[in-house]
Amino acid sequence: MADAAVNRTRGRTQRVLIAADKFKGSLTAVEVAQRVTAGLHRVAPRVEVEALPVADGGDGTVDAAVAAGFERREVRVAGPLGDEVTAAYALRGDTAVVEMAEASGLQRLPLGVLAPLTASTYGSGELLRAALDAGARTIVFGVGGSATTDGGAGMLAALGARFLDENGEPLPPGGGPLRELATADLSGLDPRLASVDVVLASDVDNPLTGPKGAPAVYGPQKGASPDDVAALDASLAHFAAVLEKAIGDRAAEYAVAPGAGAAGGIGYGALVGLGASFRPGIEVMLDVLGFAPALERATLVITGEGSLDEQTLHGKAPAGVAAAARAAGKEVIAVCGRLALPPEALGRAGIRRAYPLTDVEPDVARCIAEAGPLLEDVGEQIARDFLV
Repeated sequence: MADAAVNRTRGRTQRVLIAADKFKGSLTAVEVAQRVTAGLHRVAPRVEVEALPVADGGDGTVDAAVAAGFERREVRVAGPLGDEVTAAYALRGDTAVVEMAEASGLQRLPLGVLAPLTASTYGSGELLRAALDAGARTIVFGVGGSATTDGGAGMLAALGARFLDENGEPLPPGGGPLRELATADLSGLDPRLASVDVVLASDVDNPLTGPKGAPAVYGPQKGASPDDVAALDASLAHFAAVLEKAIGDRAAEYAVAPGAGAAGGIGYGALVGLGASFRPGIEVMLDVLGFAPALERATLVITGEGSLDEQTLHGKAPAGVAAAARAAGKEVIAVCGRLALPPEALGRAGIRRAYPLTDVEPDVARCIAEAGPLLEDVGEQIARDFLV
């Protein structure tokens, strides 16, 4: 049943803002909005719905920007294993949204292949260079979902940096070979970077190395064994030490800065080499996507993602949407595939109620396979509870 707070919205012209992230493995953020809208309109056909798909800097960030009116640009770049792939970035005016996962993400690896020691971010650097070529003066660099743990060395190499072994030869790609690094030279970095505002957008604030660093926390999901994790951690620590000799104390300071460990340490490369500033990904994307004016027009906000769990509360898109909406005094509800948060945790996050697909279909496999139709059913229920 709808509660008293919901009843207060009735009798007014309703305008729903759907600002949800993707249901990973099932639906894109755009598809989530389409399915919820279809369900709402079955019960409340006259309700106004505005869709603003969101992302937190990880995979799906470019798609969210394009849905908000940015132009999609495609370029051929190196994938994480060096093979050429078609990757996209988004451009509007002189602002570009670059998603490292487009070039260097896990989805760019051949099926069943993981390469924790050798995967490279070189293609991400090529994407950044394409944005510079297009005239970007502000680059939102969304990082997450990477196949890589190379500290951003590949990215910096693509932009003109040189990383050499003791024989003066360029290092092979990947985080593993960084243990052989003897000389780091950033003097050849693209000079246009000095006059461009690069914003590192990420939902994680890990340092580069150590127990909470990139290899220890995220290496296993990229296929790293315990020995690989130890090797990568040592390699990245060595990388930072060599950079400290090359550019001074700031290299060491950036290694422990929030966001340095994002996306296999590409955050570190962006901080130390691109002069990037770190901001929580969802905050950056809400600004870029024009969330504030859309929020002002709304009477009800629907957010969500595939799994609402403890991670959601730490910088994920639904938490950012809910915080902004709550500050504006707007009602927020959430849709999700599965719900792993108690009502009190949802309430603290600013979410009045959550609607998991598992309430409609308890079989998780079917929820994943049939997420679209089930989400339309959820949309119907939301409309009954909140709009009619």
